[in-house]
Amino acid sequence: MYAIEARGLCRLHGDTGIGIQDINLSIATGSFVILKGESGSGKSTLLSLLAGLDRPTAGELRVAGHHIGQLDESGMTQFRRHVVGVIFQSFNLLPTLTVLENAVLPGLLAGGKRADVTQRASELLERLGMGHRFHHKTGALSGGEMQRCAIARALINNPALLLADEPTGNLDSKNSRIVLELLANIRKDATQTIIMATHSDMADDLADEKLLLCDGHLTQSPA
Repeated sequence: MYAIEARGLCRLHGDTGIGIQDINLSIATGSFVILKGESGSGKSTLLSLLAGLDRPTAGELRVAGHHIGQLDESGMTQFRRHVVGVIFQSFNLLPTLTVLENAVLPGLLAGGKRADVTQRASELLERLGMGHRFHHKTGALSGGEMQRCAIARALINNPALLLADEPTGNLDSKNSRIVLELLANIRKDATQTIIMATHSDMADDLADEKLLLCDGHLTQSPA
């Protein structure tokens, strides 16, 4: 079963023309995939399409059985809330909220009951080694702790697809390795498909597949 299927996928931008072109791709459910490419290669464009933040110019894209090009705006919103979780390089946490409050927020926005969402957030944070930080504001955290909080937030709605956009870009080597091993363990213990865009080679030994984008084209197919 495939978590992602793309056929002739294109997204060209009107101002520059830069994007992705003629992407054909099948990614098995539960895979840990590394996406590489220089700046401007199309990584961000592809991630935006997979996250439901953008729509294809041409071609087909299915993510966890959802045909991205056929979803209306309401459908896209539901897709973003329930099907996909995103981990950002810059964490994107709300500094006025505590660790637990940051983690539960997407679950509440998706309509979950506060008690159920809080329990799941607590379990995720404990699993990620953040049990002692529940009630701390995120400004008091280290970079590695902020990224672990961001991982819990991305997982709160149990998404089928977890996207990580340079998740270790703001971390030192020790915390980078911790975060990468956490992502690998998530893949082993659950059914999430993980796609991580990175310039680093640190995750190469953890990945099932490696993809390389160059000038908007997929130049290396999954191994």
